[in-house]
Amino acid sequence: MDKLRDIETFVGVVEAGSFAAAAETAGVTPVMVGRRISLIEQRLGGKLLERTTRRLTLTPAGEQYYRHGLDMLGRLRTAERLVRTGRDFATGQLTVTCSSNFGREHVAPHLRDFIRANPDVHISLNLSDYVVDLMRTGYTIGIRTGPVTDPNLVAARLAPNRMVVCGTPAYFARHGVPRTPEDLAHHNCLAYNEHGGQPRGWHFQNGGHPVTIRPSGSLTSNDGAMLTRWALEGAGVAWRPEWEVAGALARGTARTVLDDFTLANQDIFATYPPQNPVPAKIRLFIAWMREVYARPGYWTAAPAGEGGQ
Repeated sequence: MDKLRDIETFVGVVEAGSFAAAAETAGVTPVMVGRRISLIEQRLGGKLLERTTRRLTLTPAGEQYYRHGLDMLGRLRTAERLVRTGRDFATGQLTVTCSSNFGREHVAPHLRDFIRANPDVHISLNLSDYVVDLMRTGYTIGIRTGPVTDPNLVAARLAPNRMVVCGTPAYFARHGVPRTPEDLAHHNCLAYNEHGGQPRGWHFQNGGHPVTIRPSGSLTSNDGAMLTRWALEGAGVAWRPEWEVAGALARGTARTVLDDFTLANQDIFATYPPQNPVPAKIRLFIAWMREVYARPGYWTAAPAGEGGQ
């Protein structure tokens, strides 16, 4: 810090043309300026200025010190300006990770407009059905559904969501409507099955208590969009995020059951490592996606893989 102050003092003297003028600009006395210049010369082991009663002249060493010092101060000011500007204008690389289906349907379609509005941002979108460790991988933002339990991440809510059990009206007309989660044992449950083993459980709450059902049925898949498609084709019932079937529900081609047992807090979040200040590219991206998802009719207008009954 003292060396930086030395450079500022020396450059100030050269540009002002005298100790007195430099001291006035810096708000100190000419004696203090002269003393600092002497200390700089002692530290560097040579004279930087030739002083007469009428003028100051740079020595060859002083010319070199001034030129490099001026360049250093210029680069410092540029760095500070870029940091200040970056708080208000989005710049740089934005790496986003989210689940494959959500990313294709509800993130990727909006990135081009975001880039048009923020041309200095470059986005890399990673689609994966595995939860990516942001701290380890260095991704900027992870979009996730459900409670964010990682204490090392900040979670910004983008949109409300819940998990629903759904099927077609024709399916329920043929097989009846389940009244409790346990009734699902009598239905063809279309379940997520990652590696051919036990399907993932379906989670509910009953009177504030968690309930997990192990679904069984004739069709399983490791692709959520496929499960939704089968359910909308009338093949059975599926436990799906509401955002994925909202359009079909609004059109009446699907309906939900067991709504009284729906698990709360499955909202959609943008997560990111804590930063102070939060870069503009993160703040503006979150605000952009919130605005998109809050548009009237956005979710119900979203397409779903509908087929027959």
